Amino acid sequence: MFFNKNYQDPKLNAGLLARLRNEMESLGRPVRFMEVCGTHTVSIFRSGLRSLLPDSMEHLSGPGCPVCVTHDSEVAAFLSLAEKDVIIATFGDLLRVPAPGGRNLKNAKSEGADVRIVYSPMDAVNIAADNPGRDVVFLAVGFETTAPGVAGAIMSAKKRGLSNFTVLSCHKLVPPALETLLSGNNSIDAFLLPGHVAVITGTAPFEFVPEKWKKPAVIGGFEPAEIVYALIKIVEQIKSGPGLVVNAYGHVVPADGNPSARKIMDTVFEPRDAKWRGLGMIPDSGLGIREEFESADAAKRYGIVFADTKPIPGCRCGDVLSGKMTPAGCPLFGKVCTPRTPTGPCMVSTEGSCAAWYNYSSGE
Repeated sequence: MFFNKNYQDPKLNAGLLARLRNEMESLGRPVRFMEVCGTHTVSIFRSGLRSLLPDSMEHLSGPGCPVCVTHDSEVAAFLSLAEKDVIIATFGDLLRVPAPGGRNLKNAKSEGADVRIVYSPMDAVNIAADNPGRDVVFLAVGFETTAPGVAGAIMSAKKRGLSNFTVLSCHKLVPPALETLLSGNNSIDAFLLPGHVAVITGTAPFEFVPEKWKKPAVIGGFEPAEIVYALIKIVEQIKSGPGLVVNAYGHVVPADGNPSARKIMDTVFEPRDAKWRGLGMIPDSGLGIREEFESADAAKRYGIVFADTKPIPGCRCGDVLSGKMTPAGCPLFGKVCTPRTPTGPCMVSTEGSCAAWYNYSSGE
């Protein structure tokens, strides 16, 4: 099904919701689905869709927010870099993510660290070009969606001879996280897969979900009608038995994704073990900078080690990301922890489950 400009039509949405309710009644049992994309999280809450789903359909918000899954040890590394005589280039959300001690990059900036907000990795490359006497470190977080752009920036800096540009890579890969979630036996019935990631990866990296775990996995778009349509396909697969990954976002996501973007990403990065908030260390779930580009590797240049750190006291962000609880189950939620005074990253990021729940929930 292709959704054009009419995908916000109330009649279309009402019809799809009625179809979803009929499918669920026909199925005759509850379904717990997890989305693993921050944009899905916000769309589901902001549109009010969560409150319109059938009572027997439970929505879990998984590890799809790039800022949220950034581990405490990585945030601590950001702060240690800020103590050095370098220019830190970062996206705005990372400024307010607290380390276990409560400090964040915004605090470091107020104390004199040179921390600058950028809107793309190439902005950081240009800062390096404009400041030849200083080192610039770009803090790279995010999934397969943003990694090709960072790889392209590293390649550009090398081509321009900018030896003062480095990247601290904290990129993460979505499929290994899904494997870890399923291995944890937490009763997830199906995944609403991230359309943005799939634009790069295509469908193949997610095929293990139906093949190995016999769980439906559907790539969905981000408008309410697209999400409901993807949920209908999930229920249909539960009824018939999962086969292949269903691409319900085919007008945007090609089956093979974006090979050119993957080639750039694979030229610069290679898989490595990485720590995830709420999921711990996952083998080959991160992206490290290859030896050919190690001059741009901030971890090697500055001897950064992602050491074990104590978690933020009281913060249950990790449990929310792994589907063990909803934000409302956290004792800090809406009391100590609000968007203005966030305790953890799930309340900091605009794509975080806690922020979405706080801003748009009707008090479930």
